[in-house]
Amino acid sequence: MKLAKELLLKSLYRSFMVNHKFSILLAEDDLNLGMLLLEYLESEGFLVKLCKDGEIALKSFHQNHFDLCLLDVMMPKKDGFSLAKEIRTLNNNIPIIFITAKSLKEDKFQGYTLGADDYITKPFDEQELLWKIKAITRRVSLENNSSQNSIFSIGIFLFDFKNQSLTANGKTKRITQKESEIIHYFFKNQNRLIKREEMLKDLWGENDYFLGRSLDVFISKIRKLFKDDPSINIENIFSVGFIFNTQSKKD
Repeated sequence: MKLAKELLLKSLYRSFMVNHKFSILLAEDDLNLGMLLLEYLESEGFLVKLCKDGEIALKSFHQNHFDLCLLDVMMPKKDGFSLAKEIRTLNNNIPIIFITAKSLKEDKFQGYTLGADDYITKPFDEQELLWKIKAITRRVSLENNSSQNSIFSIGIFLFDFKNQSLTANGKTKRITQKESEIIHYFFKNQNRLIKREEMLKDLWGENDYFLGRSLDVFISKIRKLFKDDPSINIENIFSVGFIFNTQSKKD
């Protein structure tokens, strides 16, 4: 089963990359590093738009289509965190990777709380960045080629995975991509113990302290989303993981 899944992912990824030129917005004020990354990523088959500050990057985002954003945090005129917030108001789904020299826990936590898909600290190996980008492109290709039903019943809620919404009592709430991914993961693994490290690796690709903090923030938000239905409960199993308790039925 695992081998079949890996072969499917590779097939979808190859098909996606052949039929779609993956476009990257690169916001980096160090033009030497920026040009190095631009040339390297273009040699790997990506389209790259390099912007030297946050304001130029935001203007470019308004004017062009991008599939992924690589954002330096410390930039003139508009820093990467502020840029990410504005990008999220325009497109809540686009993957974001922060590239930065800031390595404090608080900085990484802030980046993941903003909905970052990944975070890479300078100095770094270009191939490590490429691996992170390719992991995201594989996920996007799988999502774009998925034909499975994306609407699920969870208690009193209708959960639309692809359109990122929860509906109950005639009211619809829009949710973020990561919130949608976590709810979908809980739904597929409901009423059983989910180990924390297992969840982090499946949703983010690695088990990391900062990702764990970010996961806690998302789960707190998701608990509030489901607060109107007492039959839905996210049980915290200390030092182990979670159980998504619900009377819903999986497909």
